[in-house]
Amino acid sequence: MLLVVFGSAKLMAEVFERLRQPGIVGEIISGVLLGPSVLGWIAPNDLLKALADLGVMFLLFHAGLQVKASALLRVGGTATLVAALGAGATFFGGLGILLLWGSPRMEAIFVGAALVSTSVGITASALSARGLLHEVASKIILAAAVIDDVIGLIVLALVSSMARGHINVLDVALTAGLAAAFTVVVAKWGATAADRVLPYFHSRAQAEEAEFHVALVLLFALSALALYAGVAAIVGAFLAGLALSETADNRVRDLSRGVTELLVPFFLVGIGLRLDLALFRSKSVIGLAVLILAMVIVTKLVGCGLGALSLGWRNALKVGLGMVPRGEVTMVIAQMGLSMAIIRPEMYGVVVFMAVASALLTPLLLKIAFRHRALEPAPV
Repeated sequence: MLLVVFGSAKLMAEVFERLRQPGIVGEIISGVLLGPSVLGWIAPNDLLKALADLGVMFLLFHAGLQVKASALLRVGGTATLVAALGAGATFFGGLGILLLWGSPRMEAIFVGAALVSTSVGITASALSARGLLHEVASKIILAAAVIDDVIGLIVLALVSSMARGHINVLDVALTAGLAAAFTVVVAKWGATAADRVLPYFHSRAQAEEAEFHVALVLLFALSALALYAGVAAIVGAFLAGLALSETADNRVRDLSRGVTELLVPFFLVGIGLRLDLALFRSKSVIGLAVLILAMVIVTKLVGCGLGALSLGWRNALKVGLGMVPRGEVTMVIAQMGLSMAIIRPEMYGVVVFMAVASALLTPLLLKIAFRHRALEPAPV
């Protein structure tokens, strides 16, 4: 199974690269082809999910290593505005469409909540593949995507309380406070702490690749702490990379990239495996799925773009299109709604279609948005 998944992903990536298209699109499509909807060779299972979770964690860790914490903090205000405007526009856009479509109020709220969060994993993968992580717009996209995840999980706490018949204000406030505090504290002081503490371990460690081992411990520790703080583990993984971005040597970066290259295909293939093409048997569901996808693109483009408009329309376009993909948090909220019998199976299929389609479109949208990057001023 692992041979089939990894081999087919890399084969499709090579085919797409030869066609001058992003390789990650090919890897996602390989999941669609292998999955239950087409060939039926591979079905989602616990092993693939574990590898996919590790893959996206290392992807975000490696992305964090490429961006200096100081540079990311300089765009923090703009990123917060981008995330807030984009999340609000998408939530109310999804809520409005489903209410007009005739969906029950609670289902419309849950789906709207599921549409809020940008997939930081897909965004980081697309930007990294094109060597764009050092662009000013890319730093805003990554920071805003992390903030989006925090917003999405706060919204999840709120709508879950509503679904149970009452809103636990204290629980929601505590979740919001812990999530925000964890993210801000690690982002602001993580690099300083790493710079002071890690040399102590390095000078005393005797094991080969000891620095990489310490980096892995930090990666898993911050991922676990992120879960306890109420945000996704991938946020902790990104913050771990960010904390080491100014101290890690080239060997740590090379080893991190190697592990990322091994595991990320399982994450990308896993996205494709979730797509159920049986969705397309109903014209009304197809129409709703396409409408939701269009709404997600437009609301993120407009909402997030407005948040970055102070940097010029070209950077606003990059940020808006870079915030389009959905993934990890979207699936968590949708699956919770399905398990609580709030979201119907066909509506769950619409959300999955939107997530897969937005992930497929993102590399292509970024290719268009960043086509003039040679003309942009040097990144801050």
